[in-house]
This record gives sequence, C-alpha cells and structure tokens, in this order.
Amino acid sequence: MVLGLELEWKVGDIRAGMLSKVKESLLADGAAMDSIDGGLTKREYLNYEIRSAIAEGDRVDLIAMGRSERPGCYCAVNHNLREVVDAISKNYRYVVIDNEAGMEHLSHRTTRGVQHLILVSDPTQRGIVAAERIASFRHELDIRIENTYLVLNRLHGDLPEPLQQRIGRMDIPLLGIILDDAELAAFEYNARPFLELPDHSPVYTAVADMLRTIGL
Repeated sequence: MVLGLELEWKVGDIRAGMLSKVKESLLADGAAMDSIDGGLTKREYLNYEIRSAIAEGDRVDLIAMGRSERPGCYCAVNHNLREVVDAISKNYRYVVIDNEAGMEHLSHRTTRGVQHLILVSDPTQRGIVAAERIASFRHELDIRIENTYLVLNRLHGDLPEPLQQRIGRMDIPLLGIILDDAELAAFEYNARPFLELPDHSPVYTAVADMLRTIGL
C-alpha cells in the first residue's frame, strides 16, 4: 500500500511450496532428486517463480517475503533463494530490504552484503533500546555490513534531552529525524502511496537529506 503496488504471490509462499516439492521428490532411499516440475532444477524453479512474483511499478518494483518459515529445513532453499535474489538485484541501481523489527531475515543469509543498515525507531527510550540491541546483533552475522545508522521516526517537536543522551551513548550515529506530519497521516487514512508525497513535504525533504548524507 505504501508503494501503491499489489502483490499476488509472495516469496514465503514460493519458498514453502519449494520445500514441499523437495520433500515430495525424495526417493525411497532418502536421496533427493535434482529436478522437479517439468525437469526444472530447484534454482530454475525458484528463479521463475520469484521473477513472476515481482510487482512492477513506474519508479520501483517490489517483491515481498510474506509468511515466515514453517517447521522444516529451509537451508538449501534459502541458499537457492539467496542466489536468485542476488541475480535479480544486479538489474537494479538500489535494492531496499524492509524488515520487521529484528534481524531474522539477514540471519537466514538471504542477502550476502549490506551497504547501509538503517534502524528506524520511534522517539522513545524503549524503541531506542530495541534498536541498540538489534545493532549489537549485527556483529554476530556472517554478513558484511558497511555502515549502520539510526533514524528517529514521527517525532513531535524537539528531541528531548534524555533521548539525546541515550542516542549519544550508542555505537551508531543518528542519521536523521522524521517529524510527525499531518499530510503523511492523511495519506495513510486514504491508503495513498507515499511516492505521491510532494517534493516540499517535510517527510520527503528529511529522507532526501539523509540519502544525500550517505551518498545515495
């Protein structure tokens, strides 16, 4: 809804379907077959399904993970998924991965490297503590992360001194602040995509300034 795009199929569904097909293809002696439907290899199957699931827009394209992993071993599936995502990524100037709170997606190593890891928090002590914990977890991942930043979202007025002090003790810099904005709220009420925000919008200018700061 934020991008004004509709998805008919999600990667989580494709991944779960792939695991089911792998299980079905197991031979009596426990050896997995190299190919599935129509003689396709597992990677070819994932490549076709994921490319078919891309929602194309005028300015951005979108794929969504959808549901999380169910019981079962997804290691081989995630490996193939990472290769497919890497191949698709080469066709784009920028690739943005929007995660829910946490690092679960990166922990599955469906991404090889991250240039900019941006942690978005509301302007509360609890939100900042959660962001700090997520930031500390990045050191445990076997993924190259070049830069990590904090962004505060929907701040009313000035940044309170206690929050400034807490942020100052973090080992990641504050990239920027997005102020609470009535126009953005109106967009949400009416399900209008944020890409339609005018260039003079405070939210647009704040995000644009942050992108310039990190060289994008």
